[in-house]
Amino acid sequence: MQVQSLIQTEIILYVRDQDLSTEFYSIILSRQPSLHVPGMTEFILSDTCKLGLMPNDGIAKIIHPNLPHPETATGIPRCEIYWLVDDINAACALALTAKAKLVSPAALRDWGHRVVYFSDPDGHVIAFAEVVKQ
Repeated sequence: MQVQSLIQTEIILYVRDQDLSTEFYSIILSRQPSLHVPGMTEFILSDTCKLGLMPNDGIAKIIHPNLPHPETATGIPRCEIYWLVDDINAACALALTAKAKLVSPAALRDWGHRVVYFSDPDGHVIAFAEVVKQ
């Protein structure tokens, strides 16, 4: 079976503290969530993409015991969100305001982007990148 079309993409991060992560991503994204209810927070990133935050215990009810409880991986890098931005310095300032942990300072990378890496409160890696004009 082939997927005919993707209407919407939602990337969901499993988080230890939904309210803490909501506050963190509200600062990083400079916007409030479009949905914030017990068990799920969503941020609209574009017309076709959302970022979701789901508490570890909520998803564990669905996936455990077939998969490990997400809490066992908190703090271990499990994914990377890579955002191309217009102003990497402004993005860094927001990350520091949100108390993101600096992982790797801004540097020119082999693929032609200047990229800085941070981690969120759960250890998910966040990269802000800008295209280097040649």
